[in-house]
Amino acid sequence: MMKYFYVGIPAAIFGGELFLKKHVERNVQAGTEKRILGGMILVRKYHNKGACLDVGSAHSAAVAGLSLLLTSALTLGFAITLTGRGNGWMKAGLSLLLGGAYSNTYDRLKRKYVVDYFSFPVKWKPLRRIVFNISDFCILIGALMVSLKGNMECRKR
Repeated sequence: MMKYFYVGIPAAIFGGELFLKKHVERNVQAGTEKRILGGMILVRKYHNKGACLDVGSAHSAAVAGLSLLLTSALTLGFAITLTGRGNGWMKAGLSLLLGGAYSNTYDRLKRKYVVDYFSFPVKWKPLRRIVFNISDFCILIGALMVSLKGNMECRKR
């Protein structure tokens, strides 16, 4: 029964992001920004044609292909992990990672760019310029969880 919970996480992330990205595409003008949550978040629209930080934007088809390949491999690993007992930390991490990966890969294949829509109003300009989406944080947190779990397993041996 718990495996449905872990399958539901990527589905919820994907569905939520699909809704948010569609909303941003329709309602946020490029080049504008709006402060929300007491000014802690800047809502902005950015079309990222590459990978993280727009790396590889000149080769967006290759980035999309690599994204699809990696997401497929992660899905296989997730399916294998899901059939085993225990490993809740690993399953949760892979669920978060896959939810974000599915959303961003879908964008790359369907739209030919990833919709990013928020940033942080910090004083350090390089960080302020980066525009994120929720999937980016799901990928980051999921990858950290998987890495930490793998590190703990190695230390046990």
